[in-house]
Amino acid sequence: MRLNRLGALPLVPGNDDPNYWRSHARGLFGYARRIGAGRLVHVSAPTFILSTASEALKAMGRLKVAVIIASTGRPANLATALRHFSSQSHPPAAILLSVASSEDLPPDLDDYPDVEHVIGPKGLPAQRNTGLRNLSAAADVVAFFDDDYIPSRHCIENVADFFAAHPDVAGANGRLLADGINTPGISTEQAEVLVQRYDADDRPSDTTIRRDMKGLYGCNMIYRRQMIDGIWFDERLKLYGWQEDIDFAAQLLGRGRLVQTYAFAGVHQGVKGGRASGVRLGYSQIINPLYLADKGTMRRAFALRIIFGNFVANHARALKPEPWVDRAGRVRGNWLGLFDALRGRLTPERIEAL
Repeated sequence: MRLNRLGALPLVPGNDDPNYWRSHARGLFGYARRIGAGRLVHVSAPTFILSTASEALKAMGRLKVAVIIASTGRPANLATALRHFSSQSHPPAAILLSVASSEDLPPDLDDYPDVEHVIGPKGLPAQRNTGLRNLSAAADVVAFFDDDYIPSRHCIENVADFFAAHPDVAGANGRLLADGINTPGISTEQAEVLVQRYDADDRPSDTTIRRDMKGLYGCNMIYRRQMIDGIWFDERLKLYGWQEDIDFAAQLLGRGRLVQTYAFAGVHQGVKGGRASGVRLGYSQIINPLYLADKGTMRRAFALRIIFGNFVANHARALKPEPWVDRAGRVRGNWLGLFDALRGRLTPERIEAL
């Protein structure tokens, strides 16, 4: 007689007595109810299908996903993200908020007793490192999300299934239903409508890989925990940490694949509040790529391409800037960065003094 993971009760009993089968089905149903509510689809002798038992077994074997969200100065966004990550179809193994002060925490944090938080040095790379160091959960996968990322209700479930299907993958980006980073931003109401529409379309899980990548986009980057062992975000990239996501991902290229998939999805609102000033960002647009190229985590050709692109865009739009972009500040920061670069000063941390 085979034992199953639900307890001593065998999944396939060796008995032809119908009464025994009915008793056995009731027992399995009771075990399934302890794990998650469901319904008995069909019971017959000698074959029956118990949907809850099947789902329970699948959930028990699913990879554990821990969520880390770094946030500064945006407690309302953090509250929205927390609400969505706490109502997933498959709950995360842990949700850890990494903030710079208690004022960054959402006001309704007490409503989520299982959510952990840690307070540490300010800056996206530093806060993500603080989160990693303080992650107590036994997780197979670590998911870094921005505080203005609103996930599909099945996001964590599909992250787990994707990484289980691709053991050679070290890191992945999911599908962005919309990205407000280059717009005024997407409101919470608009983002939630997009996610609800996506979830209402009852599509089968798609764990295919769309393409291989050289780096990952930081608003939704997911990593296999064992493959990031010993790798940290570069804390010389201060505050917003421009290009910190590319730097971190590049260190994994010898350990596993970096890919994009549509297995999991969400909306990146691109909220503008709480971000670095135009001068600081403009400086980082010049210095950070050069620093990472010198470090070896960014190809020099790519670094020069994004420097040139941002420099031209800032100057071309400075006379008629977008209302949500400080183009004049970025232009000034660009020139400060160029002067430092020409003097051989690749000092990304200088933005704290600007």
